[in-house]
Amino acid sequence: MPFQSLVARLPYPSFAVQRAVAIAAVIAQAGIGVTGSVVRVTGSGLGCPTWPQCVEGSIVPVAHPELDMLTQWIEFSNRLLTGVVILVAALCVITAWRVQIEHPSRRRLVKLAWTMPAGVMLQAVVGGITVLAKLEWWTVALHFLASTPLVWLAVLLLRAFKEGDEPARWLIPDAGRKTLIALAVSMWAVLAAGTTVTGAGPHGGDPGTHRLQAPIETLTQIHGGLLVVYLIVLAVFGLQLMRGETPKQLWKRYTIVWVVAVLQGVVGSVQYALGVPEALVSFHVLGSALVIISTAALWCGSRDRGSAPVSPAADRELATSN
Repeated sequence: MPFQSLVARLPYPSFAVQRAVAIAAVIAQAGIGVTGSVVRVTGSGLGCPTWPQCVEGSIVPVAHPELDMLTQWIEFSNRLLTGVVILVAALCVITAWRVQIEHPSRRRLVKLAWTMPAGVMLQAVVGGITVLAKLEWWTVALHFLASTPLVWLAVLLLRAFKEGDEPARWLIPDAGRKTLIALAVSMWAVLAAGTTVTGAGPHGGDPGTHRLQAPIETLTQIHGGLLVVYLIVLAVFGLQLMRGETPKQLWKRYTIVWVVAVLQGVVGSVQYALGVPEALVSFHVLGSALVIISTAALWCGSRDRGSAPVSPAADRELATSN
């Protein structure tokens, strides 16, 4: 393959480079959701009313009698950030591919890396549908929910760069594995319920967009109740960890999940009590991303796949010393 020969000519990425690329993927996938919330709370969702052009006949914002220039640029800037996400996704694939060329067994690493550009393409399609549907609340919900697995996969990719490819050896009791799955399911239930609260709330991305016709008080109670379920499952998981010889690093990740989840609940409660101010909406979206990241990190820390293969240079140094 011609492209593979080009990738093979690149320097072998150090562990520091691999880690930096993966961290960039986590930040990019989480960050695009936060910037999307800024677009929504500023009412700029239809600042660029067409897709993929901003306005009819122009890919960039232009003076228009019916469109505010500031909202055009806010929405257009968010679209430009998609280019950054694509670049980071491409770097993930190239980096993982270069590692696999040296270590052919690292197919899982490459598969995880390919989920980044594949996910961005899916998000571009969903984003286009969202604009063409004039920000119908359910399309905005799908646009957000489609990004959540990408944040999770980016964390798995970060872990994959520094671990081996042995079959997963779980570090938790068998019952803990089922509870961990329940924790992930309950997390996504909380996120899905949150999108209905957003759909019925005051920040639709554009003053003229349709809203979910349901009592926001009821939707908020359901959302909060599911968070309580998530915390109960998290507590059960902690009790199960106490039954085994849990590594200190896993306890650290478990504690971080508690801190992030409780703080997210506090932000959500304050946001609701203050009448959903714009700034707190974006902080709440950021908190959602942090809950996904910390829960995914807990998942990764609960099993072991051995150590990642050393770089060719390290191999040569080891051979020389022997």
